Amino acid sequence: MNDRAALLRGIRVWLVLFVVCLVLSGATAFPLVHELRWTESGLRALSVPELLPGLMDWITRVREGLDAADADHPFLLYGTDWLAFAHLVIAVAFYGPYRDPVRNIWVVEFGMIACAGIVPLALVCGPLRGIPFWWTLIDMSFGVFGAVPLYVVRRRTKRLEALAGPAAATALAGPAAATALAGPAAATAPAG
Repeated sequence: MNDRAALLRGIRVWLVLFVVCLVLSGATAFPLVHELRWTESGLRALSVPELLPGLMDWITRVREGLDAADADHPFLLYGTDWLAFAHLVIAVAFYGPYRDPVRNIWVVEFGMIACAGIVPLALVCGPLRGIPFWWTLIDMSFGVFGAVPLYVVRRRTKRLEALAGPAAATALAGPAAATALAGPAAATAPAG
């Protein structure tokens, strides 16, 4: 029983880490205009323009674009509000694996697929939208780093499932699975 408890505790720690990062990355999409202003000011205070001029040029360009959108077409920023909301909604879905990792492993697998999808999205849409390649690499890193805790959770969940054995799997699946495992005779036997 200690192995099960340790696995479950580890799964939950990794899930909490993943959810916190997902919520933070989503929540930062709400105040983009202000964040870019603060980022630009902070980088200038740290003398980054002299060290990394390409980074400063990009940050300034993005900030100017957001300022223009905010001043002239604020409805465009509504799209980033929905991006933030999507992060928060997806984070809520991970309560299922937190509560019952074996039954809800599909949520973890869905998350892994979503993380993998970040790479082709960034590689295709980045150049179409004029995003510098080095920034595309940063965007792709979210998928790579997001997949790591989910991979650990999936691996540990599979170990937890193996520890539970077939009796626990049958109990989780319900009476129909128990009847199917008992064979055709159990299905036709009179209930007593």
